[in-house]
Amino acid sequence: MSRRTTRTSVSFAAAALLGGIAAFSAPSAVAVGEGPSCCTNGTVNTSILHTYDSMVAELKTQAAKQPRMELEVIGQTVKGRDIHLVKYLSDPANPTILYLTQQHGNEQLTTEGTLEFIKSLGTGKNGGVLDGVNILIVPMLNADGAMGDVDFSLDDYVAAGDRHLTRYNAAGVDLNRDHVAKAQPETQALHDSVLSAYDIDYAVDLHHQGTTSRAGGELVSGSILHPTNGDVSPETLAGSKRLGAVVYNAIQPTGWGHLGRYVGGSERTIARNGLAAEYGISTLLFEMRGMSDHENESAVLGQKSNGYLIRQTVVTLTSTASAIADGSIDTVDASFWDTLPAQRS
Repeated sequence: MSRRTTRTSVSFAAAALLGGIAAFSAPSAVAVGEGPSCCTNGTVNTSILHTYDSMVAELKTQAAKQPRMELEVIGQTVKGRDIHLVKYLSDPANPTILYLTQQHGNEQLTTEGTLEFIKSLGTGKNGGVLDGVNILIVPMLNADGAMGDVDFSLDDYVAAGDRHLTRYNAAGVDLNRDHVAKAQPETQALHDSVLSAYDIDYAVDLHHQGTTSRAGGELVSGSILHPTNGDVSPETLAGSKRLGAVVYNAIQPTGWGHLGRYVGGSERTIARNGLAAEYGISTLLFEMRGMSDHENESAVLGQKSNGYLIRQTVVTLTSTASAIADGSIDTVDASFWDTLPAQRS
């Protein structure tokens, strides 16, 4: 069970929220099977993505429009950019979920989808889900990496556009290996002002991976994994597996989604493991297919795939928020993990 037991029934609102993403359509041909890669998928251009400044402007616009949305600065990056936290805190008795994007700055379509999800929460038919769940969102943790404003060369990165995007922060550190030392200002802000400040029940850590992984013989649209660290309690692990079941049940039947089990380590330095072990948060890693930029051309997926990957993010956030809000996450069948094939490159 979740650490909180109070539930508000919002099944109707949850269904409406799911319906609100219908505009994010994508043909199945760009998702799984022999889907496109960097070299066969046309332009790879970062100019169509939100910059840090345009993302902040959109967040401020939504905060002004949405009475239930709060926007807080929780710290600064190495280069001094503000790190933002989006908050929907309806009732302290409700369960709380955290959505985290762009620990790696070159994994941006999750941020694009998260911005669409935020906009949907301000609509009359979709905002009702907030009656049953508190939502926290860090929409771009590694803003310096996302802007290519770093203290090392990106000359070998492949994307066109007005900037390069890189995995690392400005100091060349992988933030998703910093959850024990907490040496970087971005990681410190996340732990001090979010993870330690709120009673969080669930977290989804959104990433991108390479383009070539397959499960069951088909290219995946993404892969998921629960915590695998031995310090994670059985209760927290069970909640993580149920969180994954909600996502699997929402993505797998779509026709454009095909998920595998991510093959990942057990170190507490990784958010998936560290947040679960240190704070008792039920966590889920979601690795979407393809990156927005990289020095390895085979890791980058062309922008014709952006539509379904953004939609995959919106469906993930929508389905988990809805299941937590209406309490159905407490009874979802998580046995699919027993047969979910591990992806292979």
